[in-house]
Amino acid sequence: MDFKVLFMQTPTKEELEKIIENHQHWINSDCDGWESMRADLSEANLYGADLREANLRGADLYRANLYRADLSEANLYGADLREANLRGADLRGANLRGADLRGADLSEANLREADLRGIKSIPFIPMACPDSGAFIGWKKARKSKGEHPDKCIIKLEIPSDAKRSSATSRKCRCNKAVVLAIESLDGTVIYDHAYSDHDPDFEYKVGETVSVDNFDEDRFNECSTGIHFFINRQEAVDYML
Repeated sequence: MDFKVLFMQTPTKEELEKIIENHQHWINSDCDGWESMRADLSEANLYGADLREANLRGADLYRANLYRADLSEANLYGADLREANLRGADLRGANLRGADLRGADLSEANLREADLRGIKSIPFIPMACPDSGAFIGWKKARKSKGEHPDKCIIKLEIPSDAKRSSATSRKCRCNKAVVLAIESLDGTVIYDHAYSDHDPDFEYKVGETVSVDNFDEDRFNECSTGIHFFINRQEAVDYML
C-alpha cells in the first residue's frame, strides 16, 4: 500500500499511525530495500495533528502543513522540514538536531527545551522587542489581589541596560522596568499601583523600578521567568490572562 500523502490531503489517524509504524522499520533497517517505508509526508495537511513523542527521524515533511500540530518530545532528527508550516506548533522538547528548516514558518511555535543543535538554516526569528536601547512596553495586570480583580494596563519603560527577549510570538520578557503609568483598559482612569496576575505579591507602583533576579535568558522559553509585556498597548489589552 502506498502511504504517500498527496498535497493538502489529511491522513486519517489510522493512516498516520501506519506511516509512523512503517517509518520505524525504515529507521531500524540498514539495507536499501526498506527505503519505501520512510515516512513521506511532504505537502501533507497535518493541521493540529497529535504527533507527541512520534519518531520521525529523517522523515520527509517538505512543505507539510503542521500548523498548531503537537510535536512535543517528537524525534525530528535530520527531518526535511523545508518550507513547512510550523506556525503555532508545539515543539517543546523536540529533537530537531540536524533538521532542515530552510524556508519554514516558525511564527508562534513553542521551542521550549527543543534541541536545535546543527539545524540547517534555521529561519531568522527577529525579536518582537528592540534588541538594544530603551523603549516602551505595555503589560496587562490586576488592580487588586482579590479573587476576581479587574484588569488594568501598565505602561513600562524598559531601560537600555535591561535584559530582554521574545520567542516566536509577540510577547516579550525583560528583567527590569520602570513603571511609568497604570491605567484602566480604556485609558480613562489612572491608578497608582497594580499586581502581577501570575504572582499577586509582585507589585507595580508608579515611579518605581521592578526587577526579577532569576530572568531566564533562553529566549524560546516564552512563558518562563521575567516581566512579560507587549510592544503595542492594544496587544496587551487583548491578551487573555
